Amino acid sequence: MNTDRETLLLEQLSMGQELALKAIFEQHYQSIYRIIYRMLQNKATAEDLSQEVFLKLWEKREKLNIRGPIGPYLRRMAVNEALGHLRKHKKYFIEDIEEQHDLAAPPTADAEAVYAEKELKQALNKAIKSLPPRCRSVFVLSRFDGLSYKEIGESMNISVKTVENQMGKALKVMRKLLSPYLPLALFIVKVCSSIGAKLF
Repeated sequence: MNTDRETLLLEQLSMGQELALKAIFEQHYQSIYRIIYRMLQNKATAEDLSQEVFLKLWEKREKLNIRGPIGPYLRRMAVNEALGHLRKHKKYFIEDIEEQHDLAAPPTADAEAVYAEKELKQALNKAIKSLPPRCRSVFVLSRFDGLSYKEIGESMNISVKTVENQMGKALKVMRKLLSPYLPLALFIVKVCSSIGAKLF
């Protein structure tokens, strides 16, 4: 969506036009959902909080002061919703790894590789969940959503230097927790390569 189009939609939104909200929702819902889901690992909660983001956008429509693309603003709202949930709930419902379609093992892979991949993914999810909320947010936005450090800073309202520091902490924790699984990862790559299966 180009900037002129977004500017027009924001103007229409501020005037209470629901079609503008619908257009923004359709354009950005999936990316907002992915951010929250990656942070919480719970589909139902991610759906609820994603809808909450757009509900709050609607409620604030008359006071919005967004300069530039709306994406970074919505990402910041998404991160705040997820962080608020993390602070409120000390324990989270963790969905069965096999029910997560984006983490499903390739059906043509060798049985041992399927089991090994499942174990590795469980370890990865556990490692991500062990990160402090801010570290987790930075890691997810960088590694799963592909945002630059500048974009992450804008989304979280923090400096690029802070993003770098948080990413460094996150990677240190991830390396420590996942180092025992390196042989497992190499085994999966070897098997999947030999049969032409897609990894993850």
